[in-house]
Amino acid sequence: MINFEDRYFQKLQFTITQVGHYFDSAKRDLEIASSTKLVEVRFKFAYDVLIKIGIALIAKRGYKVRSQPGHHVKILEKLSEITTDGDIEILGNKMRQDRNKDFYEGGYHPHRHRNIGVFRFCKSSFR
Repeated sequence: MINFEDRYFQKLQFTITQVGHYFDSAKRDLEIASSTKLVEVRFKFAYDVLIKIGIALIAKRGYKVRSQPGHHVKILEKLSEITTDGDIEILGNKMRQDRNKDFYEGGYHPHRHRNIGVFRFCKSSFR
């Protein structure tokens, strides 16, 4: 059984329509990532896809993600637990750290070849 900590998650029932909106948003980001050749754009939207899929699957389990410091880490952790795919947490956290370098350390420049692998991973996670 997956433990949804009160600090990061609030018990809340979602309708099928609401959960569908979360998946639609992730799908839209996947389409944006798929349609560009700009590595930075592809990286950003691929990361967003993972987070949004995590939010959708958590909502499907009856929990809302609280906006707290560290909530992206928890989303990736729960996504990994729900899908029983440990690679999601590992690669997702690497992507999160790289994104944070861009925000807080003056920039991150994803490498094209590594980024292609990240994008494929995010795309396969969506299925």
